[in-house]
Amino acid sequence: MQFAAILEQLRAAGEESRLRIIALLNESDLTVTELVRCLDQLQPRVSRHLKILVEAGLVAPYQEGAWRFYRLAALPDWLAAMVEALEGDEIEHDRRALQAIRSERAEKAAAYFAENADAWDAVRQLHIDDAEIERALLDLAPEHVDAFLDLGTGTGRMLTVFSDRYASGAGYDMSPEMLAVARVRIQDAGLRHVHLRRRDILKPDEIPALSADLICIHHVLHFLAEPERAIAAAASALRPGGALLIADFQAHVREELRTEYAHRRLGFHTDELSRLAISHGLLPRAERSLPPEREGGLVSMIWRFDKPNTPQPIQKSDFLHA
Repeated sequence: MQFAAILEQLRAAGEESRLRIIALLNESDLTVTELVRCLDQLQPRVSRHLKILVEAGLVAPYQEGAWRFYRLAALPDWLAAMVEALEGDEIEHDRRALQAIRSERAEKAAAYFAENADAWDAVRQLHIDDAEIERALLDLAPEHVDAFLDLGTGTGRMLTVFSDRYASGAGYDMSPEMLAVARVRIQDAGLRHVHLRRRDILKPDEIPALSADLICIHHVLHFLAEPERAIAAAASALRPGGALLIADFQAHVREELRTEYAHRRLGFHTDELSRLAISHGLLPRAERSLPPEREGGLVSMIWRFDKPNTPQPIQKSDFLHA
């Protein structure tokens, strides 16, 4: 790193309030309002400190709907070690304030779950236990990857399920309520190598290209009017040699799921998803069928599609059953 850049970072971090901000962001992404609460300072002052930290490359802002969050950028080793070792009355004060904010988030998440629990439980009873689906996903996934991406992350469950399989993870969703729930779950699990973003998974240009080695789309496609766009976004984000895992329902005729639970699609045929994946350069690799626990229930399916290291013609006969 250039001398001038190092000097700018030293000046930015070498002030009490800014060092406290760095320590707080080392624990969680936060808004200006949340930082104001933690620091007991006026908003203009906190915003000025953030501006200095952003300009020094130590902090990065991002937009999530109407909210603007701040997160730590990649800290230099010397600063990261200092932040981890920080102690003192001010740091303890800030941690207590942050814990209060986390508790409020958890309460809001619990309220959201309570309001929607009946609908989720009703659909859950129609298919095999979630734990079986998760085990099958892990069985079909690579043992370890650098970057994991969960499209339509919802509550962030997949980010926790795969947490020991990736070096860094990301979850994208359009629902602020779901992202709030996911943020609580990620914090409770102590996953500091994960970030959440409000992004439209139907718009490939909102998903960073070639950014993931493993992508999961877990029970999301049946809510989408155009699932092919989500597959296109996944194919664009997947690096060569990477894998896409899709968990969803096998095609069925339970029309009430459309009217009562907002399902846009009544499951999928393997041929249909294979055709969509092939059209975006993915190689059908494996599928797993999980029958329901109750008679008349829905069959859960898991499909794996791989992105070849080099483009190649793909035949339907390439599909393997796992």
